[in-house]
Amino acid sequence: MTYYSKHLFFCTNLRPEDADRASCGQCGSEGLRAWTKDRAKSLGLTGPGGVRVNSAGCLDRCELGPVLVVYPDAVWYTYLDEEDLEEILQSHVIGGKPVERLMLPAADAAD
Repeated sequence: MTYYSKHLFFCTNLRPEDADRASCGQCGSEGLRAWTKDRAKSLGLTGPGGVRVNSAGCLDRCELGPVLVVYPDAVWYTYLDEEDLEEILQSHVIGGKPVERLMLPAADAAD
């Protein structure tokens, strides 16, 4: 068994306001990552054999963001708020069923 059953990697890259590309950090990804980490802990999902919620540098999908990816499932999501993240936790992380409405189209996901 691996140390964690799932990793949730949140792009928290923050580019300057005048950058040529958008960035997930401009969409509040750091605060929403922190909320997800706290929520996963309150649900008893964290720790050995459980879930790890991490910040990631640029995942190169910022125009579609904010973006997170769930490994080892390689499911890429975009989300808007805590309600979307709660749905990902409940349906995908706990229930094993990815949230199709939030998934990036296969052509836009990079494995």
